[in-house]
Amino acid sequence: MTKKRIETEVIHSGYDTKDFNDSLIPPLFQTSTFTFSNAKQGERRFAGEEEGYIYSRLGNPTVTIFEERIAQLESAEKALAFSSGMAAVSAALVALVKTGDHILCSQGVYGCTFGLLQLLREKFQVDHDFCRMATKEEVKKAILPNTTCIYIETPINPTMKIVDLEMVAEVGREKGIPVVVDNTFCSPYLQKPLELGCDVVVHSATKYICGHGDVIGGVLAGKSAFMKKVAMTTQKDIGGVMSPFDAWLLIRGLKTLPIRMDRHCDNAEKISVALEKHPGIMDVIYPGKPTNPDYMIVKKQMRKPGGLISFRIKGSKADAQAFMDRLQLVKIAVSLGDAETLIQHPATMTHSVVPQEARIRMGIFDNMLRLSVGLEAWEDIWEDLKQALER
Repeated sequence: MTKKRIETEVIHSGYDTKDFNDSLIPPLFQTSTFTFSNAKQGERRFAGEEEGYIYSRLGNPTVTIFEERIAQLESAEKALAFSSGMAAVSAALVALVKTGDHILCSQGVYGCTFGLLQLLREKFQVDHDFCRMATKEEVKKAILPNTTCIYIETPINPTMKIVDLEMVAEVGREKGIPVVVDNTFCSPYLQKPLELGCDVVVHSATKYICGHGDVIGGVLAGKSAFMKKVAMTTQKDIGGVMSPFDAWLLIRGLKTLPIRMDRHCDNAEKISVALEKHPGIMDVIYPGKPTNPDYMIVKKQMRKPGGLISFRIKGSKADAQAFMDRLQLVKIAVSLGDAETLIQHPATMTHSVVPQEARIRMGIFDNMLRLSVGLEAWEDIWEDLKQALER
């Protein structure tokens, strides 16, 4: 089928009703294993001489539909689905490194990614460094002889700093180092790292891809050769695979992704402006602010600035927590991308594993809060934030 616009692809790609008895909705293959017609067919499938399903840890028709849809949306040759975002991150990094290697990271990553990097250092002697990646020269200088992977979040969680993906991808190509991008904050609707020259995309599908707060999942996308390597090693043997039911729910969630993302972004833009004007706020960090130093990069590589806002309360950690406790509509929770507006305190929640000195270097302060702007009427979200600020 001819490639369509993303609003169409999220509904149709990766699935042909004729392949499944004309069922409009993709079927749920809730099975752990698959039968063979005869012993020789089983032998051929295990030997890779014949296509077909064997066991759901190795592949499942419902999961395949989800993977093919993500691959299409991310302009990838192939995608692989995992049981969580961290299972996807772990699979990618373990596939790219060995003892003695080095990972270069953006200046700030998700707290559990930070924990994984620490584990790789302590148990397997895989080192890492953080870099602002503000210029090509800075990235080149930070690359070591044993660097085998460049790992980026953009926007960075929770500081919302932006990395120029095209620039870093160019350095990666020059040095022969693959560039992995966590695209969770954007979803394929807002940003396409592979089209900007990066090599691998990772998502916590739990977030915007799901959109309804009822699935834990992850996904990798990239070139077929690397995806096959991951599938046959860190996915198959470590085993963090996605369940068929979760894949079925994510296929459903994807269908409304563009509509939801437009609303998330529109709401976030209005809330960021309102927060900016309030005397109780020290700073608002939102990629869509024209005064943001990375604003031109945002305009270049993102369709819209996203649905996440970080801001700093005028006061201490206790003041920030007291503000959270006064909220009524907005829920205190650490996820993002749900229909509900969620708020969390990074220093004591998602990034609590990061030592304080490292948090400060990343720009994560005790009075910082991260707001995942939901799909409610933006006026109602703001009224709740405002009453909590004023009280």
